[in-house]
Amino acid sequence: MKAKALFSFFLLFFFTLLCTAAEHEPRSRSGSIVFTTLGRSDYAWDIFTLPTLDPPNPSNELQITDGESVNFNGHFPSASSSSILSLLHNRSLLHPPGPQAPSPLQLIYVTERKGMSNIYYDALYHGAPRSTRSRSALEIPVRVQAPLLGLEESKNRISMKDRPSLSGENLIYVSTHEDPGEPRTSWAAVYSTQLGTGVTRRLTPYGIADFSPAVSPSGVWTAVASYGSKGWDGEVEELSTDIYVFLTGDGSQRVKVVEHGGWPCWVDDSTLYFHRTSEDQWISVYRAILPKGKLVSTESVTIERVTPPGMHAFTPATSPGNHKFIAVATRRPNSSFRHIELFDLVKNEFIELTRHVSPTTHHLNPFISPDSARVGYHKCRGDSNGGKSPQLLLENVRSPVPNLSLFRVDGSFPSFSPAGDRIAYVDFPGVYVVNRDGSNLRQAFPLNAFATAWDPIRKGIVYTSAGPEFASEITEVDIVAINVDDVDQSNFKRLTIGGKNNAFPSPSPDGKWIVFRSGRTGHKNLYIMDAIEGEAGGLRRLTEGPWTDTMCNWSPDGDWIAFASDRDNPGSGSFELYLIHPNGTGLRRLVKSGSAGRANHPSFSPDGTYVVFTSDFAGISAEPISNPHHYQPYGEIFTIKLDGSDLKRLTHNSYEDGTPTWAPSYINPVDVEGPKRPYCAFEDCHWLNEMPGRGTRVEPLGSAKPQCGA
Repeated sequence: MKAKALFSFFLLFFFTLLCTAAEHEPRSRSGSIVFTTLGRSDYAWDIFTLPTLDPPNPSNELQITDGESVNFNGHFPSASSSSILSLLHNRSLLHPPGPQAPSPLQLIYVTERKGMSNIYYDALYHGAPRSTRSRSALEIPVRVQAPLLGLEESKNRISMKDRPSLSGENLIYVSTHEDPGEPRTSWAAVYSTQLGTGVTRRLTPYGIADFSPAVSPSGVWTAVASYGSKGWDGEVEELSTDIYVFLTGDGSQRVKVVEHGGWPCWVDDSTLYFHRTSEDQWISVYRAILPKGKLVSTESVTIERVTPPGMHAFTPATSPGNHKFIAVATRRPNSSFRHIELFDLVKNEFIELTRHVSPTTHHLNPFISPDSARVGYHKCRGDSNGGKSPQLLLENVRSPVPNLSLFRVDGSFPSFSPAGDRIAYVDFPGVYVVNRDGSNLRQAFPLNAFATAWDPIRKGIVYTSAGPEFASEITEVDIVAINVDDVDQSNFKRLTIGGKNNAFPSPSPDGKWIVFRSGRTGHKNLYIMDAIEGEAGGLRRLTEGPWTDTMCNWSPDGDWIAFASDRDNPGSGSFELYLIHPNGTGLRRLVKSGSAGRANHPSFSPDGTYVVFTSDFAGISAEPISNPHHYQPYGEIFTIKLDGSDLKRLTHNSYEDGTPTWAPSYINPVDVEGPKRPYCAFEDCHWLNEMPGRGTRVEPLGSAKPQCGA
């Protein structure tokens, strides 16, 4: 008996030690975060090609990529298929056709399949196109496809990839996997990876960000758009970058050759094209001729305007030794769509291509084959995707943190019901509710609204801000409580009085109070009111000052309220994150954004130890003109501990990520299909609507809206 008692004592002591150690272990990020990416669910991009010499029509347009996820920013390599395949580090899954197969159409491109950005190689063995309709890659019987940057080569690092090209045995591309360590500094840098070994070399100097690399025909030189050491100044339109040139082998002999220019491309080793905004305000393509046999500098380079005024022409493409034509993307005053055209350098005239094939579709970022016979571009593939890319309610995004899953949701301002089984979100106009498995989608509130929050106690009650977003302090916006289980959409209650821009409601964990922002005194500050009766049942001011406090979120334990504020520089547009106790004490800054920076939309983790938010901490990752419209093409999702430590970047892309929320429980990292709906309705950059001397065009597409609603 004594031995048994002694064994029980030690067993109890052992488990006590385990429990005590567990209590003192630091809690880590876990669970699931859901966020919005402006327009991304509508892209459905694939890469297509048209011949440059034949008249353009749907019958000779070929879809190259396979309809999986989004595929864009392609490059036609000059090397033979067999030589490229022989370079691949892992060829176990490749089974190329035999020697009797026709010459393939080869492509290197960016893809976002499997929840992360990667660069793929495709070789398509196809016959003559059918004469009846556009030939899809899905109909091509033989395809050799391989990722060029596997997880082995990238060391499991999550990053954005962009603008790939092949130079000998080396893949040249942009990646965002290295943190520069400075707020509001882009992570984008150019790298070279040897395909046979996976050995990677950084070509961009540390402390510098480079965009849009282009390798010269000989492979000796690479040109980039870059701010140099001056860094990003917060621009979100056509960037004030310069063109730099350096040796492709090691990044040395770096020199600025053009002031103010972007998206370079080479026709030979001394001639490159780029775009910039001209003095007459048209975005146009220019040619830079580098001197031979003497020192290259901005003073010794000859610059000539190539495309005339009267339309925007940008993202030029060339092919080796081709001095006859270039390819460009255009926005004409008589069109609301971006199209691909050739510009005849001899006759100085445009030749329209894609408008004759799909006139009401945006076409982006042309590239030309080495023999100049084909021009490639990406566009939304429409419905002809073979069922490979279902429309998704939740799209899994590869997470850099173990035990934390990330999802892009098809809607803005998502929030979860307390049980985690339903999601409310905004789709401008209206508030929608859907089961987490994608079923039972319906509109719960028909009017324009932004921000959603579920009541933690009363089942089916969702709070929102009803009225216009991005409005002044005196604009009529009110906090509304919606009973989303009322199918006739009539059971909603207005909780604020006077409509002086009351927004961003967040209930206390006991369901008794709501914190929100209001502009009732002429400045947007935080208030707390009764959750059932609204401000008529009790109202208390939480913050006060001539600034904007907004986007508030109550912690799960009730101790803290996180919010965004420009109080450090009122009216500047720069927002930082703060914490305050509900009784008005303990105010402290959680996230410092730096000069003109932004940190917005804080949301607490379920255990209250972390805050997720969106920020421009990572600067800008690509030239905005190369993408559709994003109000803030720099937003990425970050997390931080409540003591200000352990800042972590979660997302990597060139889009606008925003309005993140933490789910109540972990969601398995798999896509969740949503109801079918029309898509491909994303908007072009709004600033391309500005036609000098012609006023501003109005886009026919009205679905895209800003994410912040400040």
